[in-house]
Amino acid sequence: MSTAKKQYKRITTKSLVEMKNNGEKISMLTAYDYTMAKIVDSAGIDVILVGDSASNVMAGHETTLPITLDQMIYHASSVVRAITRSLVVVDLPFGSYQSDPKEALRSAIRIMKESGGHAVKMEGGKEIKESVKRILNAGIPVMGHLGLTPQSIYKFGTYTVRAKEEEEAEQLKEDAKMLEKAGCFGLVLEKVPAKLAKEVAESITIPVIGIGAGNGVDGQVLVTHDMLGMTHEFNPRFLRRYLNMYEEMTNAFKQYSKDVKSVDFPSVKEQY
Repeated sequence: MSTAKKQYKRITTKSLVEMKNNGEKISMLTAYDYTMAKIVDSAGIDVILVGDSASNVMAGHETTLPITLDQMIYHASSVVRAITRSLVVVDLPFGSYQSDPKEALRSAIRIMKESGGHAVKMEGGKEIKESVKRILNAGIPVMGHLGLTPQSIYKFGTYTVRAKEEEEAEQLKEDAKMLEKAGCFGLVLEKVPAKLAKEVAESITIPVIGIGAGNGVDGQVLVTHDMLGMTHEFNPRFLRRYLNMYEEMTNAFKQYSKDVKSVDFPSVKEQY
C-alpha cells in the first residue's frame, strides 16, 4: 500500500533528509532574481540554488570564477524576497573560502546576514574540510559539491565527466563520507558516472542531488535558464529542455518591433 507524501509548507534542511528517508525525490533549480525565484517557488520546487552560475547566465562570463561575494549576496537577497516555501542555498564564490577557514566563515556569515539565505554550498572535499567545519560550528548549514567542480576548471582543464577512474572514484566516495561526518546536510554530485553516484547516495544518510549523475540519487538540479531553453548554445547530455524560450522570446521581440514600426502598437484600446 502506497503512503501519501508529506506536504511541506516550508522546506528545511530537515525536510530534505526526511524526503530521502521516505524515498521522495528532491527537485532543485537555480534562480538569481526576484521574478524568476517567485515563479520557481510557486511551482513547488523544493530547493532554489543561487548558483555562482550567475557568472555565466547573468553576466556572460566564460567561467564561474569572476563573480564576487558582493554580487552573490545581491542575487541571493533578490531571491529570498520572493520565496515562501523553497529552501534557498547560496554558492560561496571562488576565492571566498578555499585558502583560509577564517575567511570562509566570514564569507558565509555575510551571505547569511546580508541575503537572508538558508544555507551555503561549497565545492571540494578534504581540501576544504576545515572551512566546512568552521562554518558548521557557527550554525550555518552547508551543502557539499563533488565531482565536476566548475570553480576548479583551470585545474582540471576540461568540463568532462569526473571520477571515471578508480582512484578518483574512491577519493570521491571518501570525500562524500567526510562531508557527511562533518555535518553537511546534503551533497551535489556533478557529471559523474551514474553507477558511482548511486553508490554514493546509498552509502550516506544525507540527500545527494545530481546534475549529470543519473537517476539513482535523491534528487536533481538544473540551471533554470538551460531547462527553459533560454540558453541555446549549451547542450550537455544531462540537460532536458522543457521549453524553447529562446525561440519564443525572439519571435515575441521581433513581433513587438514590427508592431511598433508599423504603428500597430499601441492600438486605440491600449492608450489613454
